[in-house]
Amino acid sequence: MFKHILVPTDGSALSQSSVARAASYAKETQARITLIYAQPEAPSVYAGLGAVSGAHVTQEIQSRLDSGAKDILDAAQAIVAEAGASCERMVLTGTRPYELIIQAAEATGSDLIFMASHGRHGVGALLLGSETQKVLAYSKIPVLVYR
Repeated sequence: MFKHILVPTDGSALSQSSVARAASYAKETQARITLIYAQPEAPSVYAGLGAVSGAHVTQEIQSRLDSGAKDILDAAQAIVAEAGASCERMVLTGTRPYELIIQAAEATGSDLIFMASHGRHGVGALLLGSETQKVLAYSKIPVLVYR
């Protein structure tokens, strides 16, 4: 069976459900869990041709992003603890969450990615794409999709 499960979370209700199910599975199989939050990069603020952003504005944006990531991972870690399992956690920053998820799985030696599918269909899925679909397409590590 799987010994190390990577569980991406974005803080949504479906993602929290996925974390709970992954934690239950990990407890049953004595697997380790690593939670990951794929944090977006802090945007640059511009007005016209010149930047209106100073170092303090960039730091404030980054601080808020970091705080949000911590809150999301704290909530997920509480769900894991409630299920009687334990976990490690990590935040990776970038513009392509699916790549960050795959990188995290490889870096941690995870043998399963356990992630939620937000179930977008039709034009929404076509235009927005799905991080889960991209992980499925590019990962060499097995992916369990929870719905």
